[in-house]
Amino acid sequence: MIKILIICGPTATGKTDLAAALARQLNGEIISADSRQVYKGMDIGTGKPKELGGIPHYLFDVVNPDEDFTVAHFKERALEAI
Repeated sequence: MIKILIICGPTATGKTDLAAALARQLNGEIISADSRQVYKGMDIGTGKPKELGGIPHYLFDVVNPDEDFTVAHFKERALEAI
């Protein structure tokens, strides 16, 4: 059985750092559900991590800002990652 832990909360509260720490502890992976972190080059103001220390991670920097990326696209890619 696949277990999925969801970390959610307000902007700038350390969710990504917590996710990385838990992934290290639990031998897990990270799937970003942030609506801005999917876009390449949008690093300022998104809290996108510079390095995740070798932790497998998905849905960071997947499309250019001028490309459409809907919730249907997100669902498809997230299910692939899961």
